[in-house]
Amino acid sequence: MAKILTLTLNPALDITVGLGTLRPGQVNRSQAQHSHAAGKGLNVAQVLADLGHSVTVGGFLGQDNLQPFEALIGWRGFADCFVRVPGETRSNIKLVEADGRVTDINGQGPEVDEAARSALLRRLEQLAPGHDAVVVAGSLPRGIDTDWFRQLLEQLKGQGLKVALDSSGDALRVGLQSAPWLVKPNTEELGEVLGVPVDNPVQQRAAAERLLASGVGHVVVSAGEQGVSWFTHDLALHACPPKVRVASTVGAGDSLVAGMVHGLLLGEAPAQTLIRATAIAAQAVTQVGFGICDREQLALLEAAVQLTEQQEGCR
Repeated sequence: MAKILTLTLNPALDITVGLGTLRPGQVNRSQAQHSHAAGKGLNVAQVLADLGHSVTVGGFLGQDNLQPFEALIGWRGFADCFVRVPGETRSNIKLVEADGRVTDINGQGPEVDEAARSALLRRLEQLAPGHDAVVVAGSLPRGIDTDWFRQLLEQLKGQGLKVALDSSGDALRVGLQSAPWLVKPNTEELGEVLGVPVDNPVQQRAAAERLLASGVGHVVVSAGEQGVSWFTHDLALHACPPKVRVASTVGAGDSLVAGMVHGLLLGEAPAQTLIRATAIAAQAVTQVGFGICDREQLALLEAAVQLTEQQEGCR
């Protein structure tokens, strides 16, 4: 298996609240509540660990609420290169309704100062070599601008790592300029950074071809229940996920990234890589929390994924 680094610059304590139906402006009573140390890179790391990889996690953590994050890192056996900063890691509230709709209320994380930024770059300079790939995922915290983010990505590429990027907005826009090995935007995120609609298969392929021409190696575009499209210079595959009972959509995209990185690093056939990654993402929406919990269910989901060589969309 591979040795993989995941970076979560703006992690979060995810508080998932289950509701029948959200009634804005009224008193709502929860049916369930779960709390998880999370953030896109940490979510990816958990799936990669379940797939058998050795994982190092890093980024920035607030000193005032370290316990759930350090507990997760210890339980999972991750190597820890997080830099601790003053303040609290943010809390994100996920209001999950019975029909699967999710309302996100994302908190504001701690301020990351120059000393912390420099400390992370120094740690990565020492620790990143020897890893096969790095997944840089999530939003930018306060104190991190796009110039520093570009410097981070250039350093990682310069150290010989394959860079997989899963972000949005300015972070994605700047990240694309560094021509990552893999990018995984959803249709909304991709359309925003390119300034064009990517709502249908033809538009998605045209957008992907722009990115491939700029040097990106793999373009993976997710569209929820409408499936996943994967483009390289040599292939264009589309996978339709099986229908599942939705518990929460939180972490589905992160699970997809993990599945894609897994298959690519192992050199699997493209069809197998995309089928498994799509099935892992489908399984993720059936649960609250992150990771592969039921191997038998995953095998059934893999068998139900529909794959086409030409992007036709899901019916």
